Amino acid sequence: MAFEEPHWYVAHTSANHEIRVTQHLRERSIENFLPLYDSVRRWKDRRIKLQLPLFPGYVFVRLPVRERLKVLQVPGVARLISFNGQPAALPDKEIEALRTGLAARLHTEPHPYLTVGRRVRVKSGALEGVEGILIRKKNACRVVLSLDLIMKSASVEVDASDLERI
Repeated sequence: MAFEEPHWYVAHTSANHEIRVTQHLRERSIENFLPLYDSVRRWKDRRIKLQLPLFPGYVFVRLPVRERLKVLQVPGVARLISFNGQPAALPDKEIEALRTGLAARLHTEPHPYLTVGRRVRVKSGALEGVEGILIRKKNACRVVLSLDLIMKSASVEVDASDLERI
């Protein structure tokens, strides 16, 4: 039964509580994923490298939908993203694309949500098979991966030779 199978869901968190929420989820043995990116902050006297959430206010959780109460009881979780009262599942391939890109240490950063543009597919490399929208930034090719469910996007730097038009 589909009700029993674990799927990826999006938990909306209180502001700046993403890391604390993931710690609570880990303590409760709930599979979760918080994509982080490296950001360098500059002050007059120093520079500091921080790891910040790629999608502020959101943590991904994987569980059967009947166990959603376990997530909702975690301090800092406001709700699960839902449609018509039912939590909306994310496609596994979207989460795997994010995980793969971050694990391969590809330069990833938040990007304004995009739905239109030149669609491309990555034909080789760590993100093989992933589809997104091509943009150029500082003479580099980037693929914008959009999560339609939360209307957020992230861009990943890729080699132009690894791309094909869709």
